[in-house]
Amino acid sequence: MKHLFFKTNETWTGTFLRWTLSIVFIPHGLQKTFGLFGGMGFSKTMDVFTHDLNLPFIAAFTVIMVEFLGSFLLLLGLGTRFWALSFIGLMTGIMLTAHVENGFFMNWFGTQKGEGCQFDILAIGIALALLFEGAGKLSMDGWIFNRRIKSEIGH
Repeated sequence: MKHLFFKTNETWTGTFLRWTLSIVFIPHGLQKTFGLFGGMGFSKTMDVFTHDLNLPFIAAFTVIMVEFLGSFLLLLGLGTRFWALSFIGLMTGIMLTAHVENGFFMNWFGTQKGEGCQFDILAIGIALALLFEGAGKLSMDGWIFNRRIKSEIGH
C-alpha cells in the first residue's frame, strides 16, 4: 500500500501539475480558513456551507480541509495521489451540485446565473494526471519512496 501511495515518476510533469493545482487552490483554502483574499474565514464558511447550502458538517469540513491542507501538501508533494483523488471528488461534487446547471463557460461577464463547469473540468484533469503520474521531482513522496527502496535493498 505504501508503495502505491508514495511511488512517483521522477519527471517534471508531476511537479508542474501539482504546483499549478496548489497555486490555484491555496488562495481558496486561505479564504475559507483565515478569511484572507476577501474570504469569510472558517466559522462563517462553515455556517454558510452547513446552513445555507445544507451540507453535512463533515462534508463542509472536508471541503475546507481539501482546499486548505490539500493544496499545501500538494505543493510539497506529500500524499499526492491521495490529495489528487480528494480534489477529483471535491471538484466533481462542486461541478454536479453547483456549476453544471449553468453550462460550460465560466461567468466572465456576469451574464450567467452562476459559474459553469469549465474550471472544474480543468482541475479534475490536472488531478487525474497527478493520480497516474505521481508527485514528480522535488517531492516529499519521491523522497519517502526512494528512501524506503534504499533501505529495503540495504544501501
